[in-house]
Amino acid sequence: MVLRELTQIIISRRHSIAKDVLSLEESRASCYTDSTFRLKEVSHTEKRGIKIAAQNRKAYHDYFVEDKYEAGIELFGTEVKSIRAGTLNLKDAYCSIKDGEIFVIGLHISPYEKGNIFNKDPERVRRLLMHKREIRKLHALVKQDGYTLVPLSVYFKDARVKIEIGLCKGKKNYDKRAATAQRDAKREIDRSMKERNR
Repeated sequence: MVLRELTQIIISRRHSIAKDVLSLEESRASCYTDSTFRLKEVSHTEKRGIKIAAQNRKAYHDYFVEDKYEAGIELFGTEVKSIRAGTLNLKDAYCSIKDGEIFVIGLHISPYEKGNIFNKDPERVRRLLMHKREIRKLHALVKQDGYTLVPLSVYFKDARVKIEIGLCKGKKNYDKRAATAQRDAKREIDRSMKERNR
């Protein structure tokens, strides 16, 4: 009889100890917030499967970007590998429309180092892939005074190379100076706000 009572006491204590351990583990887990275990932040573009290969920052300095369009681009395999390696330059590139087709001119894609005979001319004219109605619309807009088509960025979208084209209007020198002054003023304001919040 005494033995039964002792075993029941031991079993009840085991249950209470197990409950205490579980509650302790739960409280420990609640102490750690999500930020403690947060992995590397994923940018908005990477979530959608977009990886930017190159950007044309000079275009934003020299032009007012009125509208943006996405287009595919006709490339060879070695050119795609070279873009993946990040060896391309959009600095002097522009687009032209001829016979209902749109082409990018001056886009420099360096030869792929392991491509030997399959490498193409780095600055060859490349055809862009867009719908006919979009090309007609852009052609009508480019005919207007002061508009031009400038490549803004090249990126991978779900393993396909895409190019972002901007419908741009040229900036005058005073526009560039005003934009620079505005950017500097914004930087000063941000700096003073940061110092003030310390």
